[in-house]
Amino acid sequence: MRTIVTQRILSGMQPSADSLHLGNYLGALVNWVRMQEEYDAFFFIPDMHAITVPQPPQELRERVRRTAAQYIAGGIDPERSTLFVQSHVPEHAQLGWVMTCLTGMGEAGRMTQFKDKSAKQGADSAGVGLFTYPMLQAADILLYQPHGVPVGEDQKQHVELTRNLAQRFNHRYGETFRVPEPVIPEAGARIYDLQNPTAKMSKSAESPNGLLNLLDTDKQIAKKLKSAVTDDGAEIRFDRESKPGISNLLTIYSTLTGKAIEDIVAEYEGKMYGHLKVDLADIAVAQLGPIRDRALQLLDDPAELDALLAKGAAKARAVAAETLATAYERIGFLPASAA
Repeated sequence: MRTIVTQRILSGMQPSADSLHLGNYLGALVNWVRMQEEYDAFFFIPDMHAITVPQPPQELRERVRRTAAQYIAGGIDPERSTLFVQSHVPEHAQLGWVMTCLTGMGEAGRMTQFKDKSAKQGADSAGVGLFTYPMLQAADILLYQPHGVPVGEDQKQHVELTRNLAQRFNHRYGETFRVPEPVIPEAGARIYDLQNPTAKMSKSAESPNGLLNLLDTDKQIAKKLKSAVTDDGAEIRFDRESKPGISNLLTIYSTLTGKAIEDIVAEYEGKMYGHLKVDLADIAVAQLGPIRDRALQLLDDPAELDALLAKGAAKARAVAAETLATAYERIGFLPASAA
């Protein structure tokens, strides 16, 4: 009998806010849910990355649970996929140090996100973890030997660093790590701020009204979409350059419904922006409301949620420990049993 080998993917989102937002959902989570049908999927919550900026301990714990609940409510099946918390698998930190030792200072300093974030915080106040977290991210990936890493465009540079480090390790110590490919989704990969449609929707939005959260109430969802910034003129058409506001709403509409943008444009020919906003608000409430309700239900039983995460961590460690042991042996570390 022929053995069918399922390719593996790995991805995660930081627990750096009380709720995931629409960009996280449409740009990542929706694609993850589809991919778990075809791949051996590993999805994790990178809480170790979250502490590159100060985090109140109780707030961090709560946000990790909230993120896990939204993963599951959004369609990640813990029985089908391996769902776990980064800090529950100590091999991440152990391989992270190895990756740090393989990385040049100039190479790390060229990471765009480090330059952007350290410029905002000030170079003297930025923590060393902010500088080295791409190496930990490389370890996150390489531990599980994935074929692909679903990421947004803003993380493509970090996957390229991971590929370079895997190749460097393999060249220096012998073939050990699979060199992964970035997987950039074609549709729904970039959702923009509802109040500033030239900026990507982000947890650091200037206005809370620009951010549509998965845990928002029905009333909040409708209000934010109905008050979304649009553009000059009244024609509903997709034009990212001259009509960024209406183009963003059309993208959201298309991704939530599966309808082609050109079909939506034809449907609203001769209608006003307000008609599109009202209908989109109804669609978003209908689709996002059940996800919110399911997430809150999961959060009502934190012990059960923690048990699911513990089970996922055990599955993840079974893979990670084997990879780390091989890497340690290739490096020349003395086995613990012989120490």
